[in-house]
This record gives sequence, structure tokens and C-alpha cells, in this order.
Amino acid sequence: MSVTGPPNSTQPVETIYVDDHRVACDGGGGALGHPKVWYEMGDEGKVECLYCGRVYIKKVGAAAH
Repeated sequence: MSVTGPPNSTQPVETIYVDDHRVACDGGGGALGHPKVWYEMGDEGKVECLYCGRVYIKKVGAAAH
């Protein structure tokens, strides 16, 4: 399943560059966010949050795990 962006949102999807292959997302809105979920980067080095649509991309040159 692929989510293209947050539902009913006019704001652009946030892209976050990370050093690790495992990331956690909570929506970043404190009480207005979503439950914390963990994602593993696949071979693509990219993962998208299924709740809020944030895209996490592994930085070029980051250590492989």
C-alpha cells in the first residue's frame, strides 16, 4: 500500500533525511500527531509514513547497517 500524502491536506508532504536505516514517526504534532510507528528502510533507502505521509530518505554516504 502506498500513501501519496496526508488525507485532506493542502500542505506539501515533509521529506526528512536521516542517517539510520530505522526511523520512528509520530507525526511531529505532539497531541495532534499520531501513534509512534517504526519503519525499516528497504533497499531503496526510502520509506513513507502510512499515517501522515512523511517521507524519510537515507542520506547519501550514511553507514550501511
